Amino acid sequence: MKKLRFGVIGAGGIARTRTIPGIVLAGNAELAAIMDVNEKLLAEMAQQYGVKGYQSAEELLADPQIDAVYIASPVFAHLEQVKAAAAAGKHILVEKPAGRTAEECAQMLSACEAAGVQIGVGFMMRFHTYHRQLREIIAKGALGQIVSARAQQVFWYPDIPNCWRQQKALSGGGALMDVGIHNIDLIEYIVSSPVKRISGFTQTRTISYDVDDVCNLLIQLENGAVAYIDGAFNMHAAPGGNLLEIYGTRGTVLIQGSIGQQEAGDPKAFYMDEEGKRQMLPLQGDFGNLYQKEIEGFASAVLEGRPVPVPLTEGMHIQRVAEAAYQAQAEGRTVEVEEG
Repeated sequence: MKKLRFGVIGAGGIARTRTIPGIVLAGNAELAAIMDVNEKLLAEMAQQYGVKGYQSAEELLADPQIDAVYIASPVFAHLEQVKAAAAAGKHILVEKPAGRTAEECAQMLSACEAAGVQIGVGFMMRFHTYHRQLREIIAKGALGQIVSARAQQVFWYPDIPNCWRQQKALSGGGALMDVGIHNIDLIEYIVSSPVKRISGFTQTRTISYDVDDVCNLLIQLENGAVAYIDGAFNMHAAPGGNLLEIYGTRGTVLIQGSIGQQEAGDPKAFYMDEEGKRQMLPLQGDFGNLYQKEIEGFASAVLEGRPVPVPLTEGMHIQRVAEAAYQAQAEGRTVEVEEG
């Protein structure tokens, strides 16, 4: 089987703990090289996986044995690294958020289109078996008309010196940009309808850094359904701090524990049959590795010349939704989501 050879730019954090293991597990992908500015980390990981290690993105991108790159560096570095990867003819999977602004995403898209390479965004929760089944169930009408939904992901993330995620100039935002956009994207994906307007709060309520530590948003989708999104850095949540709820005219789905980095969850799903009797919806827990599934989906699309599962156009849309949420907070009103 032909495999897509990956180079990883930014080998710490999520790359080290989740995505690199996902690449290694993937049947149609291969880890070829890693790059990180931390020399100790780079040496350890290059030895662990038996791959080449580079201290600069330029060196990695010059390697002819690399077909695609996974970019997991801090968000402020994404734009220039995506442009450089596109110029080098590498296909790109960039971690979310793709950029600090929708304008940065637009520049990335232009660079990739000019170079003829594909670019996807790392919204890996779309690959969860429950989320995919739920999308199909809703599309078939089993829940009737979708009326409302909720997606929650909260945890405690204290002030950390020199943490780029807690500096707006480097990250683009806080709880909304880190976990809120995951939940917005997930609701849109499951319900198959984009956000039309948004209101709510994005505040720094508890912790003394210059990004939002909590977001509580009310969104209306194009199909008329209304959803509540909450993401937070300022809550000690137990047991999991996440919940997914979908309510329709014929059924309800509640899943505790499916929003996160592992494929898990406890679903309770019901619908009313033609005789008005409550029936259980069969969600099957064929769990695996979300990141392996993400990599395999991206790799198969590139190898077969098909569009990638989560294209940058969709990541750019989510960025515009986030910007509308920040505008709604600043102006104290409901904001229409404008597509560029």
